[in-house]
Amino acid sequence: MTETDSDVVAITQLVNRYGLAIDSQRWELFDGIFATDVHADYGATSHWTDREHFKADLAAFHDPLDSTPHTMSTHVIHVDGDRAHSFCNGGWRLVRKAAGDNPLWDGTGWYDDALLRTPDGWRITRRVCRITWWTGNPLVNETIPGVKFELATTVLRHEADAGRVGVLTAVLR
Repeated sequence: MTETDSDVVAITQLVNRYGLAIDSQRWELFDGIFATDVHADYGATSHWTDREHFKADLAAFHDPLDSTPHTMSTHVIHVDGDRAHSFCNGGWRLVRKAAGDNPLWDGTGWYDDALLRTPDGWRITRRVCRITWWTGNPLVNETIPGVKFELATTVLRHEADAGRVGVLTAVLR
């Protein structure tokens, strides 16, 4: 089976639906985005190996925020039969008025996904998310005491050179 335009559109919509799920806090949408045994890696201290814990932790993190607009862009998709890789850039603005004078935390990063075609459509089985840039009040990002997403930045080129970007591995075969 070869890549089709409908696969690319379906995967792009799936990745964009993630932003909608986060921003609307409709966590049930994750059931149609991620596999039940998804491996999600959001940095040194943020790893999940199942969808239910992933949903619960992201819900707890985002609940105190007043607004979380996400944008997804620069989609690159490689389909190989019933498996696929997707890469996109993301941008987000977290707003939490309770954080003080500056209620904003802006960030950009990337998402590198492995997907599987299921009878119910494409599902993300592995996700790597890395922050590449951020600015603003870091207290906005600390919605759960002692729990925060890694604020270090990761340069895509270095991750690619180390062979840790799945879509590049798939495309360059």
